Amino acid sequence: MVTSKAIKFPDTALVSQKLFSSPLTDISRAVATSVTPLTSGLNIKQGGTVAVAVGSRGIDKINFVVYHCVRYLEKMGLKPFIIPAMGSHGGATAEGQRKVLENLGIAESEIGVPVIPDMETEIIGRLTCGMDIHFSKRALLADHVVVINRIKPHTKFRAEIESGLSKMLTIGLGKAEGAAAFHTSAVRQGFGIIEEAAGITIKNVRLLFGLALLEDGYGNLSKIEAVSPSALIAREKELLKDAWRMMGSIPFDYLDLLIVDFFGKDISGIGMDSNITGRHRDIVGDFYQAPHAKRIFVRDLSPGSDGNGNGIGLADITTTRLVNGLDMEKTYANAIAAISPEKAAVPVHFDTDRKCLDACARILGLGSMENARIARIKSTKSLEYIQVSKSLEAGIESNPDIKRVSPWEPFRFDGNDNLLPFPSLKEL
Repeated sequence: MVTSKAIKFPDTALVSQKLFSSPLTDISRAVATSVTPLTSGLNIKQGGTVAVAVGSRGIDKINFVVYHCVRYLEKMGLKPFIIPAMGSHGGATAEGQRKVLENLGIAESEIGVPVIPDMETEIIGRLTCGMDIHFSKRALLADHVVVINRIKPHTKFRAEIESGLSKMLTIGLGKAEGAAAFHTSAVRQGFGIIEEAAGITIKNVRLLFGLALLEDGYGNLSKIEAVSPSALIAREKELLKDAWRMMGSIPFDYLDLLIVDFFGKDISGIGMDSNITGRHRDIVGDFYQAPHAKRIFVRDLSPGSDGNGNGIGLADITTTRLVNGLDMEKTYANAIAAISPEKAAVPVHFDTDRKCLDACARILGLGSMENARIARIKSTKSLEYIQVSKSLEAGIESNPDIKRVSPWEPFRFDGNDNLLPFPSLKEL
């Protein structure tokens, strides 16, 4: 292979972009202020049990949200416990799901209430298409259920309801069996069935409230809103619109190469958010949208992914070190449950970043790399700073929300031929 020492790559610079910013500072107050109007008039039996359903990774301050929600429920005279609501994640095992929660800071020792990761389900209803709706048996035994989740655009489909409370009620609390059934039906029916399933579930489960979370463009927890069962579906549709407006993006289009430093389940359900990369491949539908990257190079697996590499098949090139860090049992379990084996496919990979960049240069179909349109991000959750090639300079100058914060210079490598990390603010 021709080495990058012979290939002339373009100079790059670091740019910063202004994103929607509205960080929440007092979580305890936000929980109490939102929950109180929904619960103050309810006739709640003292000592009743509450299954608090959580499980989505990558949510800012999720452990603090759960902690303060649990404390509020205790002040109401209830006895909460935590139950994982994550479908087949954690290797589709009770112990695996317990570990996922522990990695989120949601453990009995941290939250102060039991964590019960039972995987058994009961069928509580049936969709018009004939699909049975599974629901956690342990949650059904509780006097009440509370679900806590972030509202955000899903990486797999488009609908009025995507990732959020309804999905957690119908797929997350359906455990591995329910999640598999749901994804199978969605191939034929589409993911719009989440809304119908949520309506049936709300009628058949003692849901106390849902706690909807929104994040700003910097990934900071921005809003906590308690939603009553009767208003949950309609309100979630509105909150999804807010989530779209608040999320960040890569402000350059028609890239030749997108470099993603970190990939993992704590960043996105498929490792890198397809709403940011613009690339998705799935049996229920593919899409290719801005930034229209011809090739994607993924460098490292996030430690918080716990070996789950579901989604790595959406990359063209990766590193051998990432591949060696994959837990294929977890990756395959997740991909198969989501009916997306293509996302578990291991891409072409090489030992060093330099060799990976060499390969990228050879598969772009460009006569020269000197004018290649390249963008490098830390992850799809970290978009304030982007390393860009000189050919994107016009896009910087024409956008008042983007500012160059470093000089133009060649790619910089360490002694092992790997790209140097993004510089810290002190280094700029």
